[in-house]
Amino acid sequence: MTVEKLGPERIEDALRLIWETFLQFVAPDYSEEGVRAFRDFIEDRETVESLEFFGAYEGGELAGALAVSEGRRHICCFFVAARHQGRGIGRALYEHLLQNSANSVYTVNSSPYAVEIYRRLGFNALSGEQLADGMRFTPMEYVRERA
Repeated sequence: MTVEKLGPERIEDALRLIWETFLQFVAPDYSEEGVRAFRDFIEDRETVESLEFFGAYEGGELAGALAVSEGRRHICCFFVAARHQGRGIGRALYEHLLQNSANSVYTVNSSPYAVEIYRRLGFNALSGEQLADGMRFTPMEYVRERA
């Protein structure tokens, strides 16, 4: 498996993986409004261009994608394709982010589906579940231990 920063020519592949995986695992917990809001987010060209994308590849196939903002401090999208889940791809993407940035704190607004996944990565909830634009999420953060 390889993890790399995605250039503009590979962003559409990442967005397709994100959307397909979102529909399968996250959308069932969202209202129609929430699904539309997420779709609007990933279809907003200005927003997408402001994000930094990383991809994990297995055998030349995109298996997972991670998109970050705010100087690599906030995780906006973090998805691993269904058939690749449970094989360490998400962890590899996350570790790549940590190894390639010097931030001491990372944040995410986790879907209900991913709260436990983020906990296993070392994130802690900052509050209970919230609802905005039909999207359910739990604000979480990871604080890097100082060496």
